[in-house]
Amino acid sequence: MERNEKSNDKFNLSTWKDFFKYLKPYKKDFLILIGLNVLLGAMDSSFPLLSKYAIDNFVETKNLNGMGYFASFYFAAILLMSIIIYLFIAQAGKLETKIAYDIRKLGFAKLQELPLSYYDDKAVGWLMARMTSDIARLSETISWGMVDFAWGFAMMTGVTIYMFILNAKLALITLSVIPPLAILSVYFQKKILNAQRKVRRINSQITGAYNEDIQGAKTTKTLVREDLNLEEFSYLTTSLRNSAIKATKISSIYLPLVLLCGSIGTAMAITFGGKFAMAGIISYGTLVAFLSYAAQFFEPVRQMAVIFAEVQAAQASAERVFSLLQEEPRIKDRDDVIEKYGSIFEPKMEKWPEINGKVEFKNVNFSYKDGEVVLDNFNLVVNPGETIALVGETGSGKSTIVNLFCRFYEPTNGDILIDGINYKDMPQNWIHENLGYVLQSPHLFSGTIKENIKYGKLDATDEEIVEASKLVDAHEFIMNTEKKYDTEVGEGGNLLSTGQKQLISFARAMVRNPRLFVLDEATSSIDTETEKIIQDAIQKVLKDRTSFVIAHRLSTIRNADRILVVRDGKITESGNHKELIKLKGYYYNLYTNQFIDEESKNILG
Repeated sequence: MERNEKSNDKFNLSTWKDFFKYLKPYKKDFLILIGLNVLLGAMDSSFPLLSKYAIDNFVETKNLNGMGYFASFYFAAILLMSIIIYLFIAQAGKLETKIAYDIRKLGFAKLQELPLSYYDDKAVGWLMARMTSDIARLSETISWGMVDFAWGFAMMTGVTIYMFILNAKLALITLSVIPPLAILSVYFQKKILNAQRKVRRINSQITGAYNEDIQGAKTTKTLVREDLNLEEFSYLTTSLRNSAIKATKISSIYLPLVLLCGSIGTAMAITFGGKFAMAGIISYGTLVAFLSYAAQFFEPVRQMAVIFAEVQAAQASAERVFSLLQEEPRIKDRDDVIEKYGSIFEPKMEKWPEINGKVEFKNVNFSYKDGEVVLDNFNLVVNPGETIALVGETGSGKSTIVNLFCRFYEPTNGDILIDGINYKDMPQNWIHENLGYVLQSPHLFSGTIKENIKYGKLDATDEEIVEASKLVDAHEFIMNTEKKYDTEVGEGGNLLSTGQKQLISFARAMVRNPRLFVLDEATSSIDTETEKIIQDAIQKVLKDRTSFVIAHRLSTIRNADRILVVRDGKITESGNHKELIKLKGYYYNLYTNQFIDEESKNILG
């Protein structure tokens, strides 16, 4: 799924300001790293002065008195600098790891916090790229690139000061190449950033293609789409290759130009410095020191040009990461609710009122982001323990009603009450902790059967897991597997049949003993034999629980306390199975069209 992303064509300081907010926990580590870098820059820039001292005091005078002390001092300085370099590398590596850890943790927490509606228009590859490669590039650039930038800045500052101290006129001549260098940097900035942004965008599409192809391997094989998939993937990889080559070419043009400017500056230092030395304006020691400083000045300039290109690439990653971290949930608990009842990650369950199960939709309107109105002045009262079956065509609003009930979405206008309490006055967890939800295509996580059932209640005991499995008639098939409850289900449950996955998802939902329950077309994709097993389990599961059922199979629909026919977001028919059959409306037609072969004519009576 392709996504249009807003981005800046220029270096965006606000993006990096946002990032530095995340460095606050490591402010001390970061300052230590900067301090080590500044110290390295200061020490590095002092060595030409030592060379000047040696030439002026030992070579020019041909007097070696004190040479031993000088050599010892020089060696000590080199040793100290080596120790500082070691500390710097260790500190930078530690900081990179911490930053990546923190941002990944924040990113994953944000994904847990965001409502279901957030995932409606997000491709898996789009999200995976942010959580992996983008965060890795960002943390690496900050830990090494920006810190190297600080070193380069400290080095250039120190060198500039020393150059002006040695000879201001020669310093101005040498540094005259800085203005054209700055113009070049500004020109290439936009080109490098745009090229890198395109590379990152295509990379996320490739990540998504990998994910879809692996997950849909069976479909690919059965539809014989291998050639087409390879063709589509080749197109993406070719686009990535071409974009990466273009980005590399731009950088390869920029860096030699920086090198050329530096060489011109050094050449002018040699030319004019040599004339000054021959004229006696400066000593030969000063000339040697000055030439060393000229080389030292343009070395960090070259490195900073590389860092600059990396920062431009990292900005594209930063924009993408922060688009996730700064995403405001459409469904968000109010501050007063969080203070009283706790947050998603730190709930205060002891303060939550117990749910009995009465549900009310009061004048509910709902529209999606594109403005499409799904529900208009929708009203419904569901009594505790009542089973409601929703029937209607695709797009009629069935799933929207269920998603609003589960608080995966919230009404555009109107209220939804649980036991007379507006559910916006309670934390989202209040409903979710009391909700059992079974999907038509249940998702199982890699691991054992026991671990998947326990996912519904992390502190569930083995006895509770077995009891839930027995309740939904899953225990028998589990005990017939090789390792029983410790049997691996495979990624996505691919080692189990559809019916077995369905039964495990029932057990997972029931292990928490929820007061509210949702069956979202839960019996429309299983075999008849498994359906009979599940139908028996459903009667036990729904008993004394407020439930919404979206199903197409007769046995599920006709046993509901109330069947609601939903058309264009409105309830057009309401009653139990017998009442709606007598009404001979939409439900009657649906029933006779879909189930006449399953039931005898006397049931239709």
